[in-house]
Amino acid sequence: MSDCECLQDCPFFNEVMMDMPSTADRLKRKYCLGENESCARYMVFKSLGEENVPATLFPMQKVQAEKFINAA
Repeated sequence: MSDCECLQDCPFFNEVMMDMPSTADRLKRKYCLGENESCARYMVFKSLGEENVPATLFPMQKVQAEKFINAA
């Protein structure tokens, strides 16, 4: 799988995780540089568009992402 198309401008990593570089690196390796289809943020991005991705949504919060998508 290719790198996530959102990685460079992802507000989650550029703002929320800015002060936690080791945790951010681990999450990037799992969700952004590999399994981006399993990233909750990517799921919302693909379904509802970039502007509808909650700023506080973590990549592993798939259940919350599915609820958010289904409520839209």
